[in-house]
Amino acid sequence: MPPVAVWQDPVLAGLDVYIVGGAVRDALLGRPAGDRDWVVVGATPEIMVARGFTPVGGDFPVFLHPRTHEEYALARTERKSGRGYHGFVFHAGRDVTLADDLRRRDLTVNAIAQAPDGALIDPLGGAQDVRARILRHVGPAFVEDPVRLLRLARFAARFHDFSIAPETLDLCRALVRDGEVDALVPERVWQEFAKGLMTDRPDRMLDVLADCGALDRVAPGLAWDADIAAGLVRSAARSLPLAQRYAVLCRASTPGLQDHLRAPSACRDLARLLPGMLGRMTAGGGAVPEPDGPAAWLALLESCDAMRRPDRFEALLAAAECVLDDVDPAVWMQRLAAVRAVDAGAVARAAGGDPARIRADLRAARTQALEATASGA
Repeated sequence: MPPVAVWQDPVLAGLDVYIVGGAVRDALLGRPAGDRDWVVVGATPEIMVARGFTPVGGDFPVFLHPRTHEEYALARTERKSGRGYHGFVFHAGRDVTLADDLRRRDLTVNAIAQAPDGALIDPLGGAQDVRARILRHVGPAFVEDPVRLLRLARFAARFHDFSIAPETLDLCRALVRDGEVDALVPERVWQEFAKGLMTDRPDRMLDVLADCGALDRVAPGLAWDADIAAGLVRSAARSLPLAQRYAVLCRASTPGLQDHLRAPSACRDLARLLPGMLGRMTAGGGAVPEPDGPAAWLALLESCDAMRRPDRFEALLAAAECVLDDVDPAVWMQRLAAVRAVDAGAVARAAGGDPARIRADLRAARTQALEATASGA
């Protein structure tokens, strides 16, 4: 990572500032860095405000730079005061050193700082663990915060060529055994799940959680086996959006999972519909993933409300491709186009406004349109 010309910024002049965490780690890996996180040592909230920073922190002092809007946090320590990830007391006095701040972090690879002149401050051996491709906890306080287990699983998915130190996995099991993971709220679980699902190897996140015994606790009702893992890997390889990956993951899970994870409605919607689509596609026993004939095609389209929601239907097809062989989205979209081309208004007028006759005639017209696609007419 190139040196940071802090001295050229009058807002920062005289402050003891460092870049910490992910930006330093990713630079060591040769990966593009995202947002930079800054730590300020030896300052106070009053000093930061006087320099034009805007306070935004809730539990601890965090400030936005007046021009770049990057986040600057005062160096801090933390002490366990209760159960769960909210059970901490933070101290951000001027006596807190950079080393103190780094020691409170989760993993060694995230506990590296860079000074303005480019020098690395690495008291915990994080750079060595980056080179060795190891995810390792910073210290025994790892077991005090159950979110760290979720983050470790997510990092295992993002950095899928990294191994996890055995002693770190032991601490994860302790978090489960001691009931700390039960204090996680669904919104926090979903936040980490969503990030992990969008990595190149989301299956590693689920494997780590299962290996620690945490999966049943943070996502009760989620079915996880080799077949589901394979579908999830395919969804990532095809760069599918989050909702489709989530639907592939949840295709064999219990309905109660949706209430526990609190996923967004778009994710829940696809997860609700995909199992039915897959069931209809394999209704003949699964030998050929294809409903048998125009009547079955129409039933599948209707079950997904495809006529009104064609974009969603197309998204479901992409998810189904990750689970079943020989699903051809182009063929299904052709069938949908044929059904949507039927003039429902004309059918209703011809039926004289009789609701029962309209339904029967519309179904017959749509089935006939599907038969035409089958015959190539």
